[in-house]
Amino acid sequence: MEALKSRLSHAIGWMDQQGRKAWIALMVVCFIFAWPIGLAVLFFLIWSNRMGKKFFRSRKNTAGMRTTKNTAFENYKSETLNRLKQEQKEFEDFLERLRAAKDQAEFDQFMTQRELDSAKS
Repeated sequence: MEALKSRLSHAIGWMDQQGRKAWIALMVVCFIFAWPIGLAVLFFLIWSNRMGKKFFRSRKNTAGMRTTKNTAFENYKSETLNRLKQEQKEFEDFLERLRAAKDQAEFDQFMTQRELDSAKS
């Protein structure tokens, strides 16, 4: 029984790596050859929410994030990811300040132009 569960979870993991199209193809093939199995696959996909966008997006993002048993590498990976998150936050803050400065410059130019136009009138 354990061997069957292991093989089934391995097959499900492999199908998840293949993506949504593989699940749909499996379901269609099962409907063609044995409709009860196709129906079971459909219910499984609905029950496990494997057709939702969030499921495949999160699976792809975490596929390369499996933990290893090497603690030195895990520490390095953790520090690098934290550093990258910090750099991303700093860059987003920089972009926000840049947009604010650009908006302020455009507003100042508009006000200057408006004052010049009203002075001419």
